[in-house]
Amino acid sequence: MAVLKEWAIYRSMLPSAPVIKEIHLGGGTPTFFSAKNLLQLIDGITSDAVVSDDHEFSVEVHPNYTTEEHIEKLAGVGFNRISLGVQDFDPAVQFAINRIQSFERTREVVDWARKYHYNSINIDLIYGLPHQTIESVKFSIGKITGLMPDRIAFYSYAHVPWKSKGQRRYTEEDLPVAAQKWEMYNTGKQLLEAAGFISIGMDHFALPDDKLFTASANGELHRNFMGYTTTQSKIIIGLGVSSISDSWNAFAQNEKTVEEYEAKINQGVLPLVNGHLLNEEDVVIRKNILELMCSNKTSLNSKSLNKDFLNSAIGRLQKLEADGLVIVDETDIHVTTKGNSFIRNISAAIDAKLWNNEHQSGIKTFSKAI
Repeated sequence: MAVLKEWAIYRSMLPSAPVIKEIHLGGGTPTFFSAKNLLQLIDGITSDAVVSDDHEFSVEVHPNYTTEEHIEKLAGVGFNRISLGVQDFDPAVQFAINRIQSFERTREVVDWARKYHYNSINIDLIYGLPHQTIESVKFSIGKITGLMPDRIAFYSYAHVPWKSKGQRRYTEEDLPVAAQKWEMYNTGKQLLEAAGFISIGMDHFALPDDKLFTASANGELHRNFMGYTTTQSKIIIGLGVSSISDSWNAFAQNEKTVEEYEAKINQGVLPLVNGHLLNEEDVVIRKNILELMCSNKTSLNSKSLNKDFLNSAIGRLQKLEADGLVIVDETDIHVTTKGNSFIRNISAAIDAKLWNNEHQSGIKTFSKAI
């Protein structure tokens, strides 16, 4: 298995057995593979490592391709968190995005997760999908809150057809406009909060007894490439096609096609294709953005920040302050309750590379916040 060969390359570089705090099995639909294959993968990764007593092993699943055996066997090797992709239950929306799945099938997987004692169940919902309406958002959230998962991620649909060919089945005319998306988000947020879920950072909602809420309340929330997490590890090793690794002061991404990935693995070299070494300013800005996303506040008073950039960032933040989204006290930034829904926009105001690359060149890099 190529992924285990990649892990063996990393293991040869590590001076001792690594301590594994988290495993996230996802980035697609791992349950396309059989339970036997998944166990072979996990056993191969953990057999010569130390698994932390308070580990969090999570798996991302598509209910249509998940069996009770998957849930049972993964629980047997330490998996205790599960995330189910739903997006929307409206048949017209599901057809447009080529993801037909029933509520009954989703409920069955949730029931299995509870049967095998997964201590955190997450459901992914998306607003802004093609042909989606306020009524379909209400319908989907009503169905999901009836299951009472521990967490719900309520994301804005990212329309990036220049990157994802699968998003070319429909046109922009089929997508809700920004005002409609904003109404969808606010409607969903109100329904989730009415059901007992509490807003955490960006896009996430958790019940008061979930570890994500506890971490947020205690100022211990962290965020990495996979989203919010309750652990503080600054080292992530990404395995597999297009995965991203993070050593805190550097990022590296694997080859994006199976053929190129396997070719490098078979040569005995790491299958890296992109990378970035963070300079001192990058590290400081990264810390500032994480503080905004996890704690709703930060301070920009570092000597590592370029003065011209700092002044321009404060200017952008003051415009957001005029809209009631932040409070700017010299270089101290506090996100208001109203601003919680605009964390991405607030964070973008202090993202030096975003402004240097995208705003000066006019080249579109990312999807819109709303």
